[in-house]
Amino acid sequence: MSLRGKVALVTGSTSGIGLGIAQALAEAGADIVFNGFGDPAEIEALRRETESRYGIRAIAVPADVSKPEDCAAMVARAQEELGSLDILVNNAGIQFTADIEDFPIEKWNQIIAINLSGAFYGMHAALPGMKAKGWGRVVNIASAHGLVGSAQKSAYVAAKHGIIGLTKVAGLENANAGVTVNAVCPGWVLTPLVEKQIADRARANGTTEEQESHALLAEKQPMLRFSTPAHIAAAVLYLCSDGAATVTGTQISVDGGWVAR
Repeated sequence: MSLRGKVALVTGSTSGIGLGIAQALAEAGADIVFNGFGDPAEIEALRRETESRYGIRAIAVPADVSKPEDCAAMVARAQEELGSLDILVNNAGIQFTADIEDFPIEKWNQIIAINLSGAFYGMHAALPGMKAKGWGRVVNIASAHGLVGSAQKSAYVAAKHGIIGLTKVAGLENANAGVTVNAVCPGWVLTPLVEKQIADRARANGTTEEQESHALLAEKQPMLRFSTPAHIAAAVLYLCSDGAATVTGTQISVDGGWVAR
């Protein structure tokens, strides 16, 4: 599949799942807008390396997706510097866990703002240009928690359920505009953040990381195997392909059977 000539913006793409998605899109030929926070020198090195490796153009925009003006400016930069914005992947997200009565209000507001409102702000800014061209792909990275719940994750579960609903509405609204809107719902994905969680659990419980990996998976996921960022990226690539031209307003689970039971 070739995405040569397309421009893709992936939020939260300087690490983890977002980085895997951005690299897969670049390998398919798309020009890339990286978004995220971190060491500016490391992000610049990532941008340059991506351009060199895949022969594409790349820019990096450290926009705060919880702010609508930042999202609008980021989309405008993509259009001005790279010529258009054809693919939007709303991936940026954060997590916090606590019982509802103990959940800090400011954490609730922050998670909803980044995980849910950020996707709305991105689509609000990007959809007019896609519709004007008659072609666009929006992929919202939801979660198994967009379909089922877990204790102590009220804000995250609410936001991801919201992403599924937002995806359905946007899919309906753009069904005849040449623009598809879909969601990908990962289960456990082995990222540096999850690796740290496993290491922390092993230290706290006096167990091995292998034991804690198995325990973490067994709590939710029938397939006792982590997905990787590349697995999630493969689903995104499918949704950006011509083969998925009539797939819209729906979600694809990449979760080792999590929501099958």
